[in-house]
Amino acid sequence: MDVITEGGPLKAFCAKLLEAPFVAVDTEFMRETTFWPKLCLIQAAAPGAEAVIDPLALAPEDLAPLWAVMAAKSVEKVFHAARQDLEIFFKLSGGVMPAPLFDTQIGAMACGLGDSIAYDALVQHFLKRRVDKSHRFTDWARRPLSEDQLTYALADVTHLRDLFPKMRDKLESAGRLAWVAEEHAALTDPAIYDTEPENAWARLKVRRTTVDYLAALRAAAAWRDRQAQSRDVPRARILKDDAIYEIAEQKPRNAAAFDRLRAVPRGFGNSRMGQELAAALDAALANAADYAPVIERSPAPPQNGGATVELLKVLLRHEAESIGVAARLIASAGDLELIAVDDNADCRALKGWRRDVFGERALALKHGRIALTLERGKVKLKEA
Repeated sequence: MDVITEGGPLKAFCAKLLEAPFVAVDTEFMRETTFWPKLCLIQAAAPGAEAVIDPLALAPEDLAPLWAVMAAKSVEKVFHAARQDLEIFFKLSGGVMPAPLFDTQIGAMACGLGDSIAYDALVQHFLKRRVDKSHRFTDWARRPLSEDQLTYALADVTHLRDLFPKMRDKLESAGRLAWVAEEHAALTDPAIYDTEPENAWARLKVRRTTVDYLAALRAAAAWRDRQAQSRDVPRARILKDDAIYEIAEQKPRNAAAFDRLRAVPRGFGNSRMGQELAAALDAALANAADYAPVIERSPAPPQNGGATVELLKVLLRHEAESIGVAARLIASAGDLELIAVDDNADCRALKGWRRDVFGERALALKHGRIALTLERGKVKLKEA
């Protein structure tokens, strides 16, 4: 199998992709020991064109034609479980977000195939083909790659190229293509791929909302991300999440205070990293009111709010099963909690098609206009 390792052939291949209505894309990367993913292969397949691209053999500027394809509005980019691929492309391309985009895992949710169907199961469903999984744990950074490894990698996109039109036709005939558009828009929001250290706190669970806790949490998370990025190691190699939470709670300012923490490695406080983190905490806590992130407080739950949410969960599952859609595509647990509190909650379950298929009935159930009953083991809706 030919592998593209030079800029000229890549430019010629990308010219073919620009003439296609869509291109299926996948990547192979390594990330177990690094903060930044190491891109090892890019696979692309459009009607009449397919190739494996070796980014390790190419200069960064050689990839410019590929980023042009990713940005081309005339070519739909098809991925399966796209988020990590998009993160890689967004960083390496200098901010190019593939668009328009179609994620077949999201499309599968609208086809009623579950919340996060595996790629091999999706191929089996639409194409009745078995996917070779023998090279799932390949070290894709090692060269040379065997013919079997390259064939395995390319199959990921040739199957995707073949199943995408079938999925799209099914969604179009059911009037559901627009249902996945909002999910795709959220997936291509550059904010979710933000690696600015000062925003690293947002990926953690906020356990308290006091100003000093939030300031310490932000400072510790930012310090850890700066260390992890500069050293190119996973965050947990610097400090685990449990240590960040404990530091935010206890706010250690010297070596002895760090040594009293259970989740922090012994001797950390006397190390250079410990001293740098202590200084970062000092600076954050000296100006905590301005430095702490602003957290919107959730509205207080109504009386018996927990029971309301549980009933809404049953209704959501019933409605999702009745129309053959994954429940997560319609509403999240957070949406249900908001609806339990507020009839006019700003959540997606009360907007657009989601309101039509679920939101209106959710409000009706909340106010007793409909009821849930069991008949021969099946949930039924009845006018109250």
